Amino acid sequence: MNTLDLKGRVAVITGGAQGIGYATSERMLRSGASVVMWDIDAAKLEEAKASLGKLGKVSGYVVELTSDDAVGATTAQTIQDSGHIDILVNNAGITGGNGTTWDLDPEVWKRVIDVNLMAPYYTCRHITPHMVSRGWGRIVNIASVAGKEGNPNASHYSASKAGVIALTKSLAKEVATKGVLVNAVAPAAAKTAMFATMAQTHIDYMLSKIPMGRFVEVDEIAAMVSWLSSEDCSFTTGSVFDITGGRSTY
Repeated sequence: MNTLDLKGRVAVITGGAQGIGYATSERMLRSGASVVMWDIDAAKLEEAKASLGKLGKVSGYVVELTSDDAVGATTAQTIQDSGHIDILVNNAGITGGNGTTWDLDPEVWKRVIDVNLMAPYYTCRHITPHMVSRGWGRIVNIASVAGKEGNPNASHYSASKAGVIALTKSLAKEVATKGVLVNAVAPAAAKTAMFATMAQTHIDYMLSKIPMGRFVEVDEIAAMVSWLSSEDCSFTTGSVFDITGGRSTY
């Protein structure tokens, strides 16, 4: 595994206790960062802290990311405990299952928007000013190729990730001269716990769209996220980085 120099950096990773978030936490710890995982699952959080603790300084908070007040309080607590926040990875997300636009339950639609779009807005809202005050920061939002192309039977998920892409571009322009870079990663599907909430026909559809003929590995996503979080990424902001095995080439 190649590593980057993230020594002295403090990284907040939402949904950091599992899936893409766990892989990113591990990658950043191996690169010298201190990792702070924000997750709703207390048991998974404790397991992740125990398994990753040997790699470096790792801590975690149980937080309801869809609550602006909770995110604000956890931001303040993290800064108090860790001294500062240099990196924010907005990874936490849900799929909301599958169904046609007219069959999806409005409450499920709202929940997907709350977790996938409102939560990144809240974290950016509270953490970006802190980064600006320090003159350095990296924000990486986990979007999806669905946000660019729109997957059938997943309009709620696709819409939420399209919103994440737009948030990334807008925020990046607002802080472009402040030392804070904001980018997004748009992966194809990875085999994570999310697969359990999807119909097999939808999983088959996603695989059929990938020219390389396989799903992306979480470690491949983590590698890209880590580079975007480093000083090596110095003149790129507001961009969406595809990692789709050839599905999206624009």
